[in-house]
Amino acid sequence: MTSNTPIQEDPSPILACTVCRDVQNFELLIVDMEETLGEQWGDLSFNDALQFFDQPDAQSLEFIALAIDDYDEDNLSQLMEVISAAKGRGIRTILIAEDVTPASLHKLLRHGADEFVPYPLPSGELKEVIERLRAPDPQPQSVEIPVTQAVQQTEAPAVVLQNGGQSREGVVIATHGLAGGTGATTLAVNLAWELVKADKKDIPSVCLIDLDLQFGSISTYLDLQRREAVFELLSDTEGMDADSFGQALVQYDEHLHVLTSPTDMIPLDLVSSEDIERILDTARRHFDYVIVDMPSTLVQWSETVLNAAHVYFATLEIDMRSAQNTMRLKRALQAEDLPFEKLRYVLNRSPKFTDLAGKSRVKRLAESLDISIDVLLPDGGRQVMQGSDHGQPLAVSAPKNPLRKEIAKLAVNLHSLDQTDPKAA
Repeated sequence: MTSNTPIQEDPSPILACTVCRDVQNFELLIVDMEETLGEQWGDLSFNDALQFFDQPDAQSLEFIALAIDDYDEDNLSQLMEVISAAKGRGIRTILIAEDVTPASLHKLLRHGADEFVPYPLPSGELKEVIERLRAPDPQPQSVEIPVTQAVQQTEAPAVVLQNGGQSREGVVIATHGLAGGTGATTLAVNLAWELVKADKKDIPSVCLIDLDLQFGSISTYLDLQRREAVFELLSDTEGMDADSFGQALVQYDEHLHVLTSPTDMIPLDLVSSEDIERILDTARRHFDYVIVDMPSTLVQWSETVLNAAHVYFATLEIDMRSAQNTMRLKRALQAEDLPFEKLRYVLNRSPKFTDLAGKSRVKRLAESLDISIDVLLPDGGRQVMQGSDHGQPLAVSAPKNPLRKEIAKLAVNLHSLDQTDPKAA
């Protein structure tokens, strides 16, 4: 039952409504709504929804399915108005989103949306969400809990670091984007996960560190909670020990531990080279691999990471901005007599095997910059963004994606090299 006009009286009460710019853009949602609710649902535009909430028929509404795509991101104020109006009348909101940025999703969820489901809808997901919304709220416990204890219970459990008193001397691998959107964070997240899976018999332990202290997005890519303890750790690394370092980590998997960026933006010069050195040394003592995602900006402690890294991946694309930034970085490192030879250049969205013209451009790019492009990563397409929005590595969200396959090969090669000679990576 779909209509852009206000819903008329019907013997069967209307239990839900889709609210969107054009419901025909979400055909799978229509199918799921019909399968779950039969004829007891309707369709409204954004403007009609605000008017319908005041009508008698709206009293039976249990929820609205607010369906949006990237074209609706310019109209967030109206979407938040719809969510607020529904919430004010006790109507729950399920957010159905396609190609919407994490920032917009976060804003809508913070504004009061109850659930989020990506579009295209996973099989049976809408039904499960509706069942959760209909489930009665758990009864409050009669035992009073102190405020501080209650806050601690909402956070993920602290990580307990154990290494038997022996240093692992983990391999440090850094990723640095030479231009925005060249895939440095995508490489860091997926490489960390692939290293965890590189050896099924003796699973490596991996620590993923987000040193983009202002705009770090690893927590979003893996759907992890940021800890207040991160800022406390960065503020006092002199007093850091295994326990305090573990308190700042969150786990994505038993063998993947993440030091996210702080909850709030902080100046990049808040930490010193000595602070970063202590963090890396602590991480190396407890993990087999330490993956560091660097900010694109060069700061005082960039030299510290470069010197500590066994492999320093610099991501770029076939465009003028990447070429210019590569040359500028190369000159800067050479001027300071820093080990620029550690850089391993990674070309993201590289031409396909059959694209001879594209391969020729890659060759000319490397020759003009006097560099060697060591890793060619294919274009992963929309699945890369979708996996990031869903908080999953590509191996989980799109295991057959060509980009995922290449990163998996890279992880296997790095792990094999490390087993031969950890310092040779």
